[in-house]
Amino acid sequence: MACRLSIPPRARILVVRSLPGIGDLLCSVPALRSLRAAFPFAQITWLGLPGTEWFGRRFAHLIDEWLPFTGFPGIPEGWQTPQATVAFLQRVQAQAYDLTLQIHGSGIVINPFLTLLGGKQSAGFYLPGQYCPDPDYFLPYPQHLLEVDRLLSLMRFLGIPEQSAHLEFPINDVEYQAGLQLLDAHSLEPGRYVCLHAGASSRDRRWSLSEFAQVARQLSARGFRVVLTGTAAEHPLATQLIALLRSCPASSRVNLVGRTSLGGLAVLLRHSALLVCNDTGISHLAAALKTPSVVVFTNSEVRRWAPLDTTRHRAIDSRQTADTLAAVLTQADELLDTPTTALPFEEEVCHAR
Repeated sequence: MACRLSIPPRARILVVRSLPGIGDLLCSVPALRSLRAAFPFAQITWLGLPGTEWFGRRFAHLIDEWLPFTGFPGIPEGWQTPQATVAFLQRVQAQAYDLTLQIHGSGIVINPFLTLLGGKQSAGFYLPGQYCPDPDYFLPYPQHLLEVDRLLSLMRFLGIPEQSAHLEFPINDVEYQAGLQLLDAHSLEPGRYVCLHAGASSRDRRWSLSEFAQVARQLSARGFRVVLTGTAAEHPLATQLIALLRSCPASSRVNLVGRTSLGGLAVLLRHSALLVCNDTGISHLAAALKTPSVVVFTNSEVRRWAPLDTTRHRAIDSRQTADTLAAVLTQADELLDTPTTALPFEEEVCHAR
């Protein structure tokens, strides 16, 4: 199918996905990869939330410029002031982008904003019965698909060939060496430790700490060291979890909550035998790095956010599982007993420059 977009080869494209999470951003990479392959000479600008600049830098092979979103009424993230939004729209309209591409969501609120950006052509999703800027280039929002597949479905609708659905996470050489030093500093042998991530951005997506502690005990009994990961804001969770592990030898665990950069966390995770976590950003990082994982869903959509690779990554919906702890332990044991088929780290990960 030929590309349906009537834009020049050196088009100026503005991609709109002003969402905050690591998972929100990493799940967009396959669609971005397809867009870049279809328009290798285009100037691709990413409109993102302040605080997500790292995404533009890390994926510089897909994104040429990162532009901060100043907010719009009805979109809770990024809101500043009416004056800032009006000034921003005036600046962007003056740019006259060849294409404004909406991969933010269903379009209920973001599509009116997209129209105000003044692109020569626009494309994206819309929810039937709601405002649709252009039926020829807007796809009815496919709510039944996983997020990666959803965004790729828009590429296919526009006649942009899919390159691959896999996630990626480029790591530069400095980060990689620093990550190896972190492992060495804590005597962490690759493949002989597991990562536990008990946090999540919202409380209602956190599985029970007492059951995380049970998982830690069982994995420790198998001879694996347990590494606790998380953000600096999740220190209290780590303190509570460690308190629940008082009966375990202190040498069996390492608390790295809030002590790693994003790149350092990626190296730590990639050399881990397994990740057990809630449905949060690190689960998508594990998918990008091909680290086996067990992901516990407590209050989010499994059909939207579960990893694509169901062999290497196991999603457990606690709402649909009679004994979530038993299910987590069963899946963890199965993954740990299955030899990995991943390529060596240096060959597998695309290194950022």
